[in-house]
Amino acid sequence: MNLKQQASGGAEVEERMAALVTNSNAIRSISSAVEGTLGPKGLDTMLVDKYGDVIITNDGVTILTQMEANHPAARLLINIARAQQEEVGDGTTTATIMAGAMVSAGVEQVVRGVPVTRIIEGMRLGLKKGLELMKEKARPVENLDDPLVYQVALVAGRGYQDIAGLVVDAAMLIGKEKLLDENFRFPDIIRADERAENVVFMGVIVNKGRMNRQMPMKIGKARILVIDDAMEPEEVDEIARSTESGVKQNEILRNQFRENINKIVEMNVGLVLADRGISEIAEEIFTDAGIIAVERVAGSELIKAAEHTGAWIIKRTGLNKDIDSLTRCLGSAGSVCYDEKNEQVWIYNGAGNPRATVVVGAATRELVGERERIARDAAAAVQAAVRGGVVPGGGALEISLAKEIAKIGSSFRGMTAYGIECIVDALKRPLAQIVSNAGFNSLEKVGDVLSLQAETGNDALAVDCDTGQVCDMYQFGVVDPVLVKTYAFKAAEEVAEAILRIDTIIKKKEDRPDSIETGML
Repeated sequence: MNLKQQASGGAEVEERMAALVTNSNAIRSISSAVEGTLGPKGLDTMLVDKYGDVIITNDGVTILTQMEANHPAARLLINIARAQQEEVGDGTTTATIMAGAMVSAGVEQVVRGVPVTRIIEGMRLGLKKGLELMKEKARPVENLDDPLVYQVALVAGRGYQDIAGLVVDAAMLIGKEKLLDENFRFPDIIRADERAENVVFMGVIVNKGRMNRQMPMKIGKARILVIDDAMEPEEVDEIARSTESGVKQNEILRNQFRENINKIVEMNVGLVLADRGISEIAEEIFTDAGIIAVERVAGSELIKAAEHTGAWIIKRTGLNKDIDSLTRCLGSAGSVCYDEKNEQVWIYNGAGNPRATVVVGAATRELVGERERIARDAAAAVQAAVRGGVVPGGGALEISLAKEIAKIGSSFRGMTAYGIECIVDALKRPLAQIVSNAGFNSLEKVGDVLSLQAETGNDALAVDCDTGQVCDMYQFGVVDPVLVKTYAFKAAEEVAEAILRIDTIIKKKEDRPDSIETGML
């Protein structure tokens, strides 16, 4: 091979390596944005938009999804984090940090001359073994009064005892069977309100006020009507109204509407919820009858109210039914109360599907979003724990996996072992970052935990971030749902594998508008 060919080959290698390094740096920058938030001593991140609005949080998925990221590799990692949040509701920071560590370790191996295919092969072997070990090490949650349930909520809730207590109370109110329902998302029952009191109750909140101050503040044993429509008289078209017959038809429709509203009164309905506007005619009749009427209710809240009270959602034309048929469409609740301060209608103890609501109070408007995010993380963690069991937190599980997987790597003589090393390095990263955020030497503490786990056979050992001493995470009350851990591990390996497989970056041509292409033809 002559010098020119050698130079050409070297340039090609450099170009391909440049693509890998560029992607690796993008992943590293994303990982750096959240790594300082990990663990009990993790700090917050301030997100500022161009208008000066501020979000202060240490929630990984909030940071990732709200930050500005233009690099395609960075967006890949952000999308994986978003998917994890939707699936299990927690663990995005751990997944991001491990993904960054896997990619960095993989790039180092490629630079040393290890083929990417062998690295990926080893990573897959390490992932498979790690997932098996996670399943073996999980402790099942038999009952919701298990102390581990509260500890899961406390850890995921960033140490807020009031939030952890609210979430556990709500879980016990709903029951284990409901939490195991794949179609039920426990975090969806969480809401935060400024200056509200912390409370858990069986029922739902409609985030709209009553139509006027003359309507009652409270109704006991209320019948409930839910209308997915406007409660206004039907009208003939404008042209027809200009004729005598049209005027008569319009009057007939108005009288029919008034009769339908009187049916609602006759059925002793206490609460009317409408998707759109309610006419002045109906408002006046409802007020005189002592009915609470709420207009322009969000569709999602209509559905929640209907499901909880057992009501059938009907259209305006459904009011034309006879009273017996219409009565079967009504829901019922133990009571309905109007919260004047927050302009909300609270529906308690509906006769339909059991549904709890958790209200988390916040001192200021700026804290509402963060308190809600914390409570939702705690709720997601509790549901995941009930479904899959728990494992020791604080990086203890990952260290024990690293120890076991490293044994597998030592049995391989080929280059596949280098891929296994990437998995081992990534599994050590969460504990290293946790102790680093707590102000300790990460290299020293990871070494201490590895040696003590091997010496004692206790895989629950990690570091107390207050004292720096190695302790049992189960006894210390630091536990995580195994489903969160498994999803984070899989997500990290998926991102790392995708990034390592890219050796060329090509800018895609701009798509031309159809009109331009047609014109050229």
